[in-house]
Amino acid sequence: MGFGRRDAVVSREQKLVFAGIYVLKKMDLKPAEGGMEMPLVLPSELTPLQDVLQELVNADFVEVNRRKARFEVTKKGLAYLSEIIDEAEALVDEFDEASLEEAVAELRSRNVDVLRARFLWGWYDGELDDLVLFQQRRGAEPVEPWWADYLLSDAFYEALRSDYE
Repeated sequence: MGFGRRDAVVSREQKLVFAGIYVLKKMDLKPAEGGMEMPLVLPSELTPLQDVLQELVNADFVEVNRRKARFEVTKKGLAYLSEIIDEAEALVDEFDEASLEEAVAELRSRNVDVLRARFLWGWYDGELDDLVLFQQRRGAEPVEPWWADYLLSDAFYEALRSDYE
């Protein structure tokens, strides 16, 4: 163990799952609602999402549309997104009136991943829609201007975890 090194907040696999959920929402929403198309050839600011998109393709949640030169959400992907929305809605419905301490204690007593619950809550209620604004609201220094980099960074998951630890 090196000087001051901490264990990673989440594994690479967990980051790919959370980022996949985030990207699916972005792809499902209309551009006017904050959504976006994912081109097959990603611009440099989105290249960190290459592995995320590959995982989504492998899970059959998105597919390659060569004619339109973009990734598209599949029916299976929409069904998965619907399940995630239901999971997030259930969390919000159950714990909206609870104190943070009560909610975390209850989630832990059920062996629910508290980080996942925290991510889904912010994802569902729109807190995470703009990750630059999310950082600015928390006084992050420096602010990572490329949301895809931040979405896959330890700093993002450390910020989420700091809300309940």
